[in-house]
Amino acid sequence: MEPGKGAGWERLAMKVAETIPAASIDGLWVFPVLRQDQREWGTAVLTCVEGVEGERRRIYTARYMLQVKGKERGKFEASVEEVGSGPVEQLPTLLHDVHQRTDDEVPPVEVDAATWFAAAADAVSR
Repeated sequence: MEPGKGAGWERLAMKVAETIPAASIDGLWVFPVLRQDQREWGTAVLTCVEGVEGERRRIYTARYMLQVKGKERGKFEASVEEVGSGPVEQLPTLLHDVHQRTDDEVPPVEVDAATWFAAAADAVSR
């Protein structure tokens, strides 16, 4: 499956859009989905332009848990949290540091934010 695609990601995109205007998001990175037992978890890092000159970014973490099997199949929980802000040039370092803390072999993948939100909107209209 493509990074950032699937039922959990679509529902997370809708949750993010309720919190942050989708048009203001200028960067989106998704981490590989973690599947364990009857659940899956996904994490994304989002950035928004801040300031008149656009030299700083607000940084958010969006997470979800989706029950994929069992009696509670379809149960969904999500959170969107602002975790800080910083200069644009520090973003690669931040992503690298987050990846190091996750102890995951696969680094986060950049995803086109407009496409991510459009796919979620299409899923809702089906």
